[in-house]
Amino acid sequence: MKRLAKIAMAVLAAGLLLTGCKEKDSKSTITKENIMVGFVYIGSITDHGYTEAQDQSRLALVDMGIQTMYKENVPENSDCEKAIRDLIDAGCNVIYTTSFGFMDSTINVAKDFPNVKFGHCSGFKTAENVSTYFGKMYEARYLAGIVAGLKTKSNKIGYVAAFPISECIRGINGFARGVQAVNPDATIDVVWTNTWFDPTKEKQGALELLNRGCDVIEQHQDTTAPQVAAEEKGAFAIGYNVPTPSAAPKAYLTAPIFHWATFVKDDVEQILAGTWQSRKYWEGLNSGMVDLAPLSNLVAPGTAEEVAVARTSIENGSLKIFAGPIYDQNGTEKVPAGAVMTDDEVWNMTWFVKGVNGVIPQ
Repeated sequence: MKRLAKIAMAVLAAGLLLTGCKEKDSKSTITKENIMVGFVYIGSITDHGYTEAQDQSRLALVDMGIQTMYKENVPENSDCEKAIRDLIDAGCNVIYTTSFGFMDSTINVAKDFPNVKFGHCSGFKTAENVSTYFGKMYEARYLAGIVAGLKTKSNKIGYVAAFPISECIRGINGFARGVQAVNPDATIDVVWTNTWFDPTKEKQGALELLNRGCDVIEQHQDTTAPQVAAEEKGAFAIGYNVPTPSAAPKAYLTAPIFHWATFVKDDVEQILAGTWQSRKYWEGLNSGMVDLAPLSNLVAPGTAEEVAVARTSIENGSLKIFAGPIYDQNGTEKVPAGAVMTDDEVWNMTWFVKGVNGVIPQ
């Protein structure tokens, strides 16, 4: 009897072990029924800028009937790792971390949760369960440069930028190329704020440029403060991330904007279809990932036509924004005539094109 009892207990234990394995396997398969998508944001979802634009992708998932959660106002430090782990503990099996400085935290947590799928925005590190995604914003900024180049009277355009990293540098250069395409006499002055989100510093940066004589302000910042500063000084402004005509109605011209849902919806659909693979996603105007917001009635005559021609040329490939010859701000040839910068070269830009005034700290 004892022998039979031991056999029965062994069979029962084996059955429980198999059941446990099945439960674990089922949890590793993400389905429409169990998917929970978490987002980590650097700012507030009501910032009228970068985070609000990112949150539109979450709302697109909600419209698809998918459960979501988010953490906002998360700094780019160890707090990010805690935020990611909190979301996973709450049941999230797909995570999107939406700021460059979240990169290492994302990679670190991903190692501990191989069955969770991650997407990190704007970074360059991937893993078996981590993709990266971003938009070719320099294409939309080129179009914005056309708007600025046609509008300026002083031929001095200001650019308030966050950090001296490639993401910002290639955007400045793309914008400058657009300006120069319609107004080769115009120059672009750059100031750094060393912050993504700080209305006070952003406004101070814009005022510095306005006091230098710049009459159009562009920005790579997360708030509308530079636009407000431009309006207060009787100048004009180009926004960023989302359309913000109400922030400075007497100054606002347009804004290069993101449609993050273009990637996020596709990514989630691949996860649910079981076809997801880690990738580096970087697409432009053709995909709908980036765009130029509708022009205000303050733009110079003929602007809409110039923008439309350039947009078509970028989309059909006949206009290569970084085709040579291109010289840096010191006059050194960086791209010879007949050559075109590769995606990798554009992604890793560390120099300003000719016509841009500013220092890139090393």
